[in-house]
Amino acid sequence: MGINLANAERLAMLAMASAIEPSPLIDYLGWAVDNVVIEEGSFRGPYNRGRFPYFDEILRALSPADPCRFVTLLGSAQVGKTTIANVFTCGTMALGKGTFLYAHPTEDNASRWSKIKLASMTRAMPALRADFPQRSRDGADAVLFKERRDGNFRLLIFGANSPASLSQVTVDFQVQDDLAKWDLNAAGDPESQADNRSRAVEFAKVLKISTPLVMPGCRITKNFEAGSQEYPYVPCPHCDHYQVLEWENMLASLDPEKPEAACFSCVACGVTIEEHHRPQMLARFEWRAHNARAKREHRSFWIWSAYSYLQSFERIAREYLKYKGDQAGEKTFANDTTGKPYHALGEAPPWEKLRDRAAASSYPRGKIPPGALLIFLGIDCQGDRVEWHLVGFGRNYRRFVVDYGIVRGHISEKGAQETLGALLQQTWLNASGHALSADMAAIDGNAWTEDVWSFAKKFPRSKLIMVRGSNRDEAPRFIRVRRETNEKTGKLLRYASRFYNFNASIMKMGFYRDLAKDDPLADGYVSFPQGLDDEYFRQLTAERRTPEKRHGFTVYRWTKDAAQANEALDTMNQAEAASIRFGVRGMPDQVWTNYELERETAIAPMQGDLEDLLTAPQASPAAPAAAVPAKRPAPAPKPAAPRIIVSDDPYL
Repeated sequence: MGINLANAERLAMLAMASAIEPSPLIDYLGWAVDNVVIEEGSFRGPYNRGRFPYFDEILRALSPADPCRFVTLLGSAQVGKTTIANVFTCGTMALGKGTFLYAHPTEDNASRWSKIKLASMTRAMPALRADFPQRSRDGADAVLFKERRDGNFRLLIFGANSPASLSQVTVDFQVQDDLAKWDLNAAGDPESQADNRSRAVEFAKVLKISTPLVMPGCRITKNFEAGSQEYPYVPCPHCDHYQVLEWENMLASLDPEKPEAACFSCVACGVTIEEHHRPQMLARFEWRAHNARAKREHRSFWIWSAYSYLQSFERIAREYLKYKGDQAGEKTFANDTTGKPYHALGEAPPWEKLRDRAAASSYPRGKIPPGALLIFLGIDCQGDRVEWHLVGFGRNYRRFVVDYGIVRGHISEKGAQETLGALLQQTWLNASGHALSADMAAIDGNAWTEDVWSFAKKFPRSKLIMVRGSNRDEAPRFIRVRRETNEKTGKLLRYASRFYNFNASIMKMGFYRDLAKDDPLADGYVSFPQGLDDEYFRQLTAERRTPEKRHGFTVYRWTKDAAQANEALDTMNQAEAASIRFGVRGMPDQVWTNYELERETAIAPMQGDLEDLLTAPQASPAAPAAAVPAKRPAPAPKPAAPRIIVSDDPYL
């Protein structure tokens, strides 16, 4: 019986030919139509070009047939940016050759995407399932590394926070996901590190996608501006004039009482463009470049929610009305709904202007003015003192400074803790005669954490929480610290259940924008009492958002003069954090009405006793009865703990 042996030389030549053969001209659009099945959202099923007409040109730009090297997609949340990245990734996995880098903001994001999104797509697509078998013991199928069965394609999944991941590798294709959230790592700028991984590849393709964040400094916005700046144009259903649908156009005609009637107006004929016109307009959708000279190297696209079937005009209007007046909420709306960066006000108005506003105020220091329905304490711990800030909040995000003071001594000292405890029980009179204590307090737990906890645990978490601020623009606005552990034992610390992180950077931006408002009826207006000294206003306006060079890259940080204290600003943020935990943001009108009835209804005069009535002077019959002055109610009893007395100059 003969034995047939393969020709080793021929096999080697075939393998070499396969390796050096150029990648095919991948038609990502055609591949998506033939292979992609959307398994999440409102429009599940095979990829439908009619639902996403604005994706066609972006997918063509990613093809080798287009000479551009970089493709940037800036847009709202939930408009399908991830769908574009998935089509690019999966199409290349099926048909491409070389190495593909998919980079996320962090390694945790990368692992989660691989385990959930990528694994699901690989199982669902027959074109990938055979070439990428999911076997846990297979070295070609790790969480952050995938290799095609023929060995000609590799997928690397990295986190931008790891400089080691972005070194010693050359890649032909890239996706830089959530680019606006990338922060500097130990080796410098991760975006430059990722871009450099493709420097040696002449025809590399790099896709950058993200919802924007804050300008100046937003990475995805800078990339869009550096590229071709292609905007979405649609024809007017009435006069056929092509135009970009802009949020400001919808806002101009928005009726707060009828968000269901939200619409656009044609910039040419002025006729209303309503939601039922959208399919007709999207059928003739066009991308038009505002910086066409950049198209050969860098194509950049912008899209927002008004073009997406995933969000109605009414929902857009309701989101705006929900966040209107809330500066942090307005940032979220600008980023996630309109797809535009939030332009930060990085510097407060002059402190002298705020001092003059306080001098003309209608209420004194220590008195709760009308409109301040809920009051909150912000507490900041320093080495030799504890500073506190009492701030009232009312409807439409208006805030009212009530008082500011200092407790001498370190937070670990018994005397300081007793005085702070009295402060939490102290009451202040409002304009209607009601004695109110702080509805909630927030104390800084970032420094001397154990000492702060020794004080905080004496009070219920409904009264006092521990907080710490983050100055990263992309940090969550307010989130509980879910796992605070002892570094030595690894055990969960007891205070973790009442410890919260807040985004101090965004709070400062919003507060400074509110400080600049001069109309007392404006949403977010900040009122000050008479009697605060100049140093208070200097501290409140001490910081500014400034650019800094780090590893050759410009980042924006909040800074202050070394000689100027800023505790008034810190405690303002902590008071706002307490208000957020209490639920002030987004509180329904009826709840505000209930607080008004409870706290701002004037206390009725006390009825006199029988002896007072018998001895009261009688009016003469020829003249009308004289009005008897109403008796003021008896003053509320003082709490057992001593009240906090604030000196004329608490900064000395």
